[in-house]
Amino acid sequence: MADETFSNPFGTEPVQLPVADVFDLHSVPAKDVRGAVEEYLAEAHRRGLQALRIIHGRGIGVQRETVRAILARTSFVESYRDAPAEAGGWGATLVSLR
Repeated sequence: MADETFSNPFGTEPVQLPVADVFDLHSVPAKDVRGAVEEYLAEAHRRGLQALRIIHGRGIGVQRETVRAILARTSFVESYRDAPAEAGGWGATLVSLR
């Protein structure tokens, strides 16, 4: 599986992240979340993935709202919802792509 490139907060070299059905945002700097999620969704869609889980964490809900705003405006997102408790609960969002 090829990797997607995102900015590296520790230098100028890009960081390669695998594109799979789960994307954990804990390792993505807050300033890069929007771009990382947009690129992840586009690549997942390009690869034909249909069911995704984006782990944004529970915190105070800022990352969750950022993720959901992106999902709401992405044309190939069919639906999204909180993950069940055993898959992260409100700390993760399940996404269905068209």
